Amino acid sequence: MRRLILAFALVAPIATIALISAGRPWLGIGVLALSHAFLLLPTLLPNAQWLGHVVTRFAADAKEVWLTIDDGPTDDTPAILDVLDTCGVHATFFVKGSLAATQAERIRAIVGRGHTIGNHSQTHPSGTFWCLPPSRLKWEIDACGDVLREITGSAPAIFRAPVGMKNPFVHPLLRARGLTLIGWTVRGFDAVRDRVDEVTRRIVARLQPGAIIVLHQGRPWSAATMQSVIAEIQRHGYRFVVPDAGRLNTNR
Repeated sequence: MRRLILAFALVAPIATIALISAGRPWLGIGVLALSHAFLLLPTLLPNAQWLGHVVTRFAADAKEVWLTIDDGPTDDTPAILDVLDTCGVHATFFVKGSLAATQAERIRAIVGRGHTIGNHSQTHPSGTFWCLPPSRLKWEIDACGDVLREITGSAPAIFRAPVGMKNPFVHPLLRARGLTLIGWTVRGFDAVRDRVDEVTRRIVARLQPGAIIVLHQGRPWSAATMQSVIAEIQRHGYRFVVPDAGRLNTNR
């Protein structure tokens, strides 16, 4: 699909010029607009599979879910770790390299308390990641991996794109580095919504075995939201796991 989309995008301008020259300008403009849509939709829609595989579920043995936490480390990392300890939950933290570089002790605390780390880019350019050129994408991925390798002794094998967006260059870069792109099954939009009850209801309503849940840290309400979401998910009989690589190759 990725090759088909790129081929269409390359051919479309030529077809547009030909159609305009043939006296059919509106048809030519329509072809050009369609080609842009084919490129923009899978780029801007999180979890779209057109450009390459995005893991949006894992293979679950029972009522299992995976909690992933984006945007750290931040000042509330200790409080969030305490919430996870109290609830008996292990999670995966997708962290920013620029923050990790100045807060190595918090990265070590995350790992030391039984959680795993994922690459969430070096500077988290949420407004521009989708349109960055290959050289900048490479730096965003590699710089974060290098920071985390320096702190923990190994670079993560999983990556989450800022805001879940990506462009045609992202998948080849990740594949060359042995990185798996992780999306999500459900999110509560807690990065921008401070209504703990609303976020909790949204997530619980979309639960299913093998679901990947994304929450965020660094907001005044993050720890409270996490505690509420975890408690309600556990009340519904689910348990939290961190799946190994062998359980990530499915979206069934």
